[in-house]
Formats: sequence, structure tokens, C-alpha cells
Amino acid sequence: MSEDRHQQRQQRLKEQVDARIAAASEQRGIVMVFTGNGKGKTTAGFGTVARAIGHGMRAGVIQFIKGQWPNGERNLLEQHGVEFQVMATGFTWNTQNRVTDRAAAQEVWQHGLRMLADESLDLVLLDELTYMVTYDYIDLPAIVAALKNRPPQQTVIITGRACHRELLELADTVSELRPVKHAFDAGIKAQQGVDW
Repeated sequence: MSEDRHQQRQQRLKEQVDARIAAASEQRGIVMVFTGNGKGKTTAGFGTVARAIGHGMRAGVIQFIKGQWPNGERNLLEQHGVEFQVMATGFTWNTQNRVTDRAAAQEVWQHGLRMLADESLDLVLLDELTYMVTYDYIDLPAIVAALKNRPPQQTVIITGRACHRELLELADTVSELRPVKHAFDAGIKAQQGVDW
């Protein structure tokens, strides 16, 4: 391809991008969903939290289905004023107790409701929330109502597999991660600092 053709193509692309940027005039918080069976949903959520904190914004994190093990993101982000509320019961296949898991989910969800009503928070991460809907630990209508009634400038990130269609429809941005290859499938242990 000649330099002239390349420059013309890039100029057309720039004009299209500039037109889309000019047309985007609404400014408000959004709902983002990172779902799918691939690795990286929580990592994507925390990447966005880190970005927000780097820009001087305030964020809060609710983690469902997480345990008491070390959490690198928490170790870093709490130093920058990010509040973490963690269900801390571990994976549901370890606890195998629906009653205690539901109670733990309800308890941490109360912190989620508080964060979703807090006008001082620019961003709230609801990590692994999709499982709470799937297992019927938190009522979907309560989640939808909290999302719809949050402060208008607040962005919310939801992560987890098999996101309910109602949450997908409500979301402004949805990314689906799909597995192509995973080191664990080859017998490689999960690694601190890489996998958690």
C-alpha cells in the first residue's frame, strides 16, 4: 500500500471517529458487565477501579464468593481509600451450605446497597454478583432497583459468569470473555500476583 493511500484511509478513519466522539454528548455513570466463561472478568473490573483511583475518583468494592486468602488488588487499593466488603465464605462448592451462604450474601449486599446510594462514590464494583442471582441469594428485582436508583454520575461494574438477561439489558456496556486456553487446564497452579 502506498503512503498516500494509507494516509487517505487513516484520514477517513479519523473523520469517522471524530464524528462519533462529537455525537456522544450525554454524560452520566454507566453500568458495565464483564461476563462469560473466560478468565479476566474480575481483573477487568479491578483494572477499571485502578484507573478511576488514578484519576482521583472514589470507588468501593463488594466481593461475593471470595474467601479469606490474600488479595493483591485489595492490598493495593485499600491504601488509596477504596472500601472493600467481602462475603468471605469462599466458593459455594466449598461451603455447600445454602442457608449460611445466602445469609452471608445478604449481609454483604447491605453494604452494596449503601455504596449504590452513596453520592460520593464514583464507581462501585460488584464482583461475582451474577452468581448471587443464579443461586437466588439476592433478589434480582432488588438489584435492578438499586442500579436504577443509584446517583446519576455513579458507574457500576458487575462481574461473573452467566449474567442474567435483565442485567445485560440494563447495562450500557457488556463484554463477554471467552476461554481460548488456560494454564490451569495444563496442570499449572494458580499463582499469587498473577491469578489472585
